[in-house]
Amino acid sequence: MAKINWKPGTMLYPVPAVLVTCGSARDGYNIITIAWTGTVSSDPPMCYISVRPERYSYDIIKKNGEFVINLTTTALARATDWCGVKSGRDVDKFKALGLTPVKAQKIKAPLIEESPLNIECRVRQVLPLGSHHMFLAEVAAINAEEGLINPKTGAFMLSRSHPICYLHGRYFALGKLIGTFGYSVRKRKAGAKPAQGAKK
Repeated sequence: MAKINWKPGTMLYPVPAVLVTCGSARDGYNIITIAWTGTVSSDPPMCYISVRPERYSYDIIKKNGEFVINLTTTALARATDWCGVKSGRDVDKFKALGLTPVKAQKIKAPLIEESPLNIECRVRQVLPLGSHHMFLAEVAAINAEEGLINPKTGAFMLSRSHPICYLHGRYFALGKLIGTFGYSVRKRKAGAKPAQGAKK
């Protein structure tokens, strides 16, 4: 298949579209939509967000050294987009969207109650990388919606919350399950059909 050579750019998609909350008091809470986020270590658990220095939330996060990553769903898709185009300098986003700030376990920044999973983060390092600065953070606590915990296994069933992702300017709901970790090498039960794309 022929390839066309493009200039270097941010083409790693799809990515999460998350709502990041910050601020240490109710009159200073803010929400910012972030797509540049991810996991960097499992032990200790660490993640990152990348934020433009001119964004309103940048100084709040840098000053307080903490933030919360709130995972998003189809029900939160409009709020996710809205928080990405509106500035906290001009509007109280919690109030405007009818979202509920909830006290976190370990930090002062609030959780979003309507999010199925909230990741409390403490900033360990700020890395100026160009257009964005990376906030490298350690996970201080996780808050999961009780109704999404499998009572038999204790596993968190995030897929049941209908999560969304961001793909080059567009938001998408996730599609059907096509496999689980390790399925490509797992022995099939007698009579089971091979996974899509697997050799027969």
